[in-house]
Amino acid sequence: QVQLVESGGGLVQAGGSLRLSCAASGSAFIITQMAWYRQAPGKEREMVARISSGDSTNYADSVQGRFTISSDNAKNTGYLQMNSLKPEDTAVYYCNVRALQLARLYDFWGQGTQVTVSS
Repeated sequence: QVQLVESGGGLVQAGGSLRLSCAASGSAFIITQMAWYRQAPGKEREMVARISSGDSTNYADSVQGRFTISSDNAKNTGYLQMNSLKPEDTAVYYCNVRALQLARLYDFWGQGTQVTVSS
């Protein structure tokens, strides 16, 4: 099992910035991919950004150029730097980790952190 602890959410005014963190812990695992998803009230969960173990990244069109995903492999920690935030970015943000453990791939999810952007 891999545990994910997210932090960094909060309330910010439009145009502001926040940085989310996701720390993974457990035994004998290798992270192959880390991603951030978000879910706004009444909407489906959507992928925001994704980074592979080879540092290739993908972003949703709605955040391209404003959000940056990164990871510190030595610390098993991922980050989502969010700049130029808009009210429509308001959502619960979830960290997702795909990890190799005991020769199998598993998906793990964090508990979610609320991001609220006021206009």
